[in-house]
Amino acid sequence: MMEQIEKNMKTGTTTVGIMANGAVVLAAERKATMGYLVASQDAEKIYQIDDKLGMTIAGVVGDAQALIRYVRAELKLYELQEGRKMGTEAASTLIANILYSRRFYPYIVQLVVAGYDQKPWLFTMSPDGSVMPEKYFSTGSGSPIAFGVLENEFKDGMTIEEAKRLAIRSVRAATKRDIASGGSGIDAVVISGAGFKRVSDEEVKKIAA
Repeated sequence: MMEQIEKNMKTGTTTVGIMANGAVVLAAERKATMGYLVASQDAEKIYQIDDKLGMTIAGVVGDAQALIRYVRAELKLYELQEGRKMGTEAASTLIANILYSRRFYPYIVQLVVAGYDQKPWLFTMSPDGSVMPEKYFSTGSGSPIAFGVLENEFKDGMTIEEAKRLAIRSVRAATKRDIASGGSGIDAVVISGAGFKRVSDEEVKKIAA
């Protein structure tokens, strides 16, 4: 019964990823829905996969969580066998291969995968296993609204602070117009050479205001 509930729960969702100078920034709102019911106002949509690797999710929550467990296990196994961590590009290929192998019975997810090794990386992935490098991207039902902000304001070589502001502001814009996006607030993460760092709620609220 719980498995079916998780399958039906969807992150209506707006998530955003932005490349910055020396880092990549992820942001997402927190609402999860079951049909016309708001199932959660505080759903997690940005997951830490490894020390310098993160993923945002849009789609079916149960599928996304199962995929995350699978990927974490594969990355840990690789580290134990090779004595080093898998790079972001290789990890993205691994996730894409997992999605492709299930294309006839797919994980119903749309992903933004971001990481840092020597430089920042940002990839987007669909259930069919397609993978594309991007400078910025948005997923979910609120993405058309977020893209309007991103297309207007993104520029190459943004500072981390500029990218944080843009990511949070684009998600906030989506929550104002997309009924499936919202929840108790906005989460944001910076992934750089220093690792996977969550932006405090206080800083997010200050930027969003």
